[in-house]
Amino acid sequence: MPPHVTVVDHPLIKHKLTLMRRKETSTASFRRLLTEISMLLAYEALRDLKTRDEDIETPLMPMKAPVLDGKKLVLIAILRAGQGILDGMLQIVPSARVGHVGMYRDPKTHMAIEYFYKVPGDLSDRDVVVCDPMLATGNSAVAAIERVKESKPGSLKFVCLLACPEGIKNFHEVHPDVPIVTAAVDNKLNEHGYILPGLGDAGDRLFGTR
Repeated sequence: MPPHVTVVDHPLIKHKLTLMRRKETSTASFRRLLTEISMLLAYEALRDLKTRDEDIETPLMPMKAPVLDGKKLVLIAILRAGQGILDGMLQIVPSARVGHVGMYRDPKTHMAIEYFYKVPGDLSDRDVVVCDPMLATGNSAVAAIERVKESKPGSLKFVCLLACPEGIKNFHEVHPDVPIVTAAVDNKLNEHGYILPGLGDAGDRLFGTR
C-alpha cells in the first residue's frame, strides 16, 4: 500500500461493504450501510484528534479525564455523494463544523467542475476532513482539496469508501501531504472512469436516482 494510505480492513467494514456492492441492495439499505461504515471510518480517521484533561468527578472520586480539545474539527463533504459519509461521521462527532464543496464530473473529460463552495471561515487552527465515497479518477478530490488548502487548515485528511490505484496516484501526485483513509482499494478504473469492481454510482445509489 502506498504511504499516506490507510485501508481500514475491519471485518465489520468488509461485511457491510460487500452488502453495499450487491446490485440488488435497496436505496434505504445502501444509505444505512454507508452511514454505518462512515462511523467506523471516522474512528480511524480521527485517531489523532487532540485532547486536554478536564477535572471531573466519578461516583467514587475526582479525577482528571481527557476530552476533545475544543470544537476544532471541520468535516467537508464533496457534493453530492459526500453527504452520505458526512452524515455518518456527524453521528460520532456532532459538534464538528460542516462545509460543502459542490463538484460535478464532466462526462467527456472526467475533469471536476466546481459549482458551490461554502466552508467555515477560519480553518487555520482546525483539523479538516474532506469526504467523498469514491476516489476514482481523483479529479474531484484533487480540486476540492486544492480549494480547502487556500484556507490553510491546521491539518487535512481525505476519507472515502472506495479508492483505486489510478485515483490514489493522481491524488498524491498533487497532494502528497494529505493522508487518505478508505475502506478498500479496488482493482482499476474502466473506460468511463468508474471503479471496478466498485459498486456503481454512489450518488445515484445513495439518493435513488439510478
